[in-house]
Amino acid sequence: MLRKSIAGLPDYVSDSTPERIAKAAGLAKMTRLSFNENPVGTSPKVQKAIADWAFSQARSYPDPDAMPLRTAVAERLHLPADQLLFSSGLDEMIALICRTFLDIGDESLQPWPAYPEYQLQAAIAGAVTVNAPVDEATGRIDLQALLAGITAKTKVIWLCNPNNPTGTYLSVTEIAEFMAQVPPEILVVVDEAYIDFVDQVINPSVLPLITAFANLLVMRTFSKLFGLANFRVGFSIVPKALIPKMQNVRLPYNISGLSQTAALAAWEDVAFTQKVKRQLFAARQQWTTFFDHHHIRHYATQTNFMLYQVAQPLALGAFLKQHGYLVRDSMVPGWIRQSFGTPKQDAEVQGLLLDFLKTASPLVK
Repeated sequence: MLRKSIAGLPDYVSDSTPERIAKAAGLAKMTRLSFNENPVGTSPKVQKAIADWAFSQARSYPDPDAMPLRTAVAERLHLPADQLLFSSGLDEMIALICRTFLDIGDESLQPWPAYPEYQLQAAIAGAVTVNAPVDEATGRIDLQALLAGITAKTKVIWLCNPNNPTGTYLSVTEIAEFMAQVPPEILVVVDEAYIDFVDQVINPSVLPLITAFANLLVMRTFSKLFGLANFRVGFSIVPKALIPKMQNVRLPYNISGLSQTAALAAWEDVAFTQKVKRQLFAARQQWTTFFDHHHIRHYATQTNFMLYQVAQPLALGAFLKQHGYLVRDSMVPGWIRQSFGTPKQDAEVQGLLLDFLKTASPLVK
């Protein structure tokens, strides 16, 4: 009964909620530092917008074009509104891209490690994922390795920038030079889920390149900076020739009116997002100083998380869980990916990390 591409997939195991995990562990609370969520929270203006949302609208289908949100995004980013495609988070966008562009036997090319959803959705479409390892010394995406991985079967190339899970950033110039060497019939997807957290350059986004390359698609999300992960809102800037076909594949009414309302309120509250950035930048600097001081190897991150290396990541993950904190301990073998929390949470986790390392095997140098 099953499609061959589906039958071969491992069974899906969902992530439980922090509340259920805490209850099972006999703890009063469990803090999730494994999802790269916004520790500051969500704009108070979102709460007001939701409260003001007319309940009478609940019986009606939502705006299929998300027009007020579309207009606001297009105006701020100086983009053609008709090239914006909205989705229920970026997971749906990734699935939509794979459904639109990948056939059975095609190749989906990505750095490794990468966000796992790229490979999962490519597999569902019947495509084969080809991995190009990142630079082990720096954690940066190796663009030359990706170019070397291109074959006649390559249909889509994924670039998460900054990269999840390494946190490293590629400059616009680097990506432009890469794009110039990619055959125009291959779609290049730049996932900018974490682009708002980049501070090493003033204009970090590749959006200015969309007029130069007709095979460039850029993804953005409201889940990180805007603290709207629960509302599931993402969008892409799609090449003009391709967006009608993607609209054909997109499910109608895929973003609820309530989610559109929340996203618009969050988008307009610039003061709140600046507050989020200030706290994030301070946390990132504090964690960098901490790791450097204790000689813990880590990659230079431009995101709201860090990837660091320890000798026993699974044991450390279990230890932190016992003390009320969840991290990613198996996403990259030998490494921990951990989101930044509140200042209080970060201080507690650093203390726990040092306690663990006093009794565990030496750090990996």
